[in-house]
Amino acid sequence: MNITRRAPSHGLPSLIPAAAGFLKNNIVLVVAALAAAVTSIIVPPDSQYLSYFDFKTLTCLFCTLAVVCALKNIKFFTTIAKSIVKASGNLRTAVTALVFITYFGSMLIANDMALITFLPLGYIVLSSTGNEKHMPFVFILQNIAANLGGMLTPFGNPQNLYLYTNFSIPTMEFVMIMLKPFIVATILILVCCFTVKKDKIELTEKVENRLPAARTAIYIVLFALSIAIVFNVIPYLLGLVIIFAALMFMDRKALTAVDYSLLLTFVFFFIFAGNMARIPEINALFSFLLSKNTLLVSVLSCQFISNVPSAVLLSQFTGNYADLLVGVNIGGTGTLIASLASLITFKEYLSHNPGCALSYILKFTAFNFGFLAVLVVVCLI
Repeated sequence: MNITRRAPSHGLPSLIPAAAGFLKNNIVLVVAALAAAVTSIIVPPDSQYLSYFDFKTLTCLFCTLAVVCALKNIKFFTTIAKSIVKASGNLRTAVTALVFITYFGSMLIANDMALITFLPLGYIVLSSTGNEKHMPFVFILQNIAANLGGMLTPFGNPQNLYLYTNFSIPTMEFVMIMLKPFIVATILILVCCFTVKKDKIELTEKVENRLPAARTAIYIVLFALSIAIVFNVIPYLLGLVIIFAALMFMDRKALTAVDYSLLLTFVFFFIFAGNMARIPEINALFSFLLSKNTLLVSVLSCQFISNVPSAVLLSQFTGNYADLLVGVNIGGTGTLIASLASLITFKEYLSHNPGCALSYILKFTAFNFGFLAVLVVVCLI
């Protein structure tokens, strides 16, 4: 009697965990894709779709992220950060160093990359000195620092880069618009850091200070080139070709490590925002609301759909880029989804403290809304 054995099925049941994992890791991308798809039914694709896309913004984002990945691969940021923290001497100084490394780092490498780079350092410092109990406080402050530190520069946050290029904002005007909330944020973060006791600490983590000299120098030049693209010093297509070719030769892994889901999210939100602007009723509603108070509307929008999509969407309905710029930057504080970068911190914290999600969210929400309330009041004065 011959019995034919069936091969084990790898169909639908095996796809469900994979789909769930993809959804968990790319929830904003999926939402953006659905939003683009739904609005594309209302406004069918036509020749105007090409005008939706800001190709310079996409190029700047790609170049900056690629070079940052290359620098991260040679442990450039971690080496510098560890050296600074090693010299701190006590817990308050160490926490302040960690938070402000993240704060100023976000100006150069964007908020999400600053958190990916410096949160692990925060864990190493706290765990290697027996101060794990301070992890929620330090992680939350690093998160706030990353979201608010990047507000001062056009390339510090993705929404800044988009608004800077979309409205052709003069660089000095951009800085002056963001200077007041930046100074207030700096003071608030310093006050929080100074609540930490000055307990002595001793790091057991070995610090490596040797960087590959040639690669470091070349990557710094490439980073300067990516900034030059942002400021229109060189054509963005020329900069793209140079940076892509250099990294293809020197570090292909950096090119594969780029957050392409962020780039694709921008593409979908460009379609969504462009279509929304062409729906008369939506256009009239947003134009009315934004004419009343652009800053408050943009802050509220961030709490529900995050700061990057808020910038892309609301820019279609107002020319008041100053208040919009401030709103989508300070609006990155507040709820856990007000900034996509906050999800990075949440995920990193839970990887070290599983089962502590609720207590973290409660502390996160209290700190973030405290910062948001102060910043909104100051910016409205």
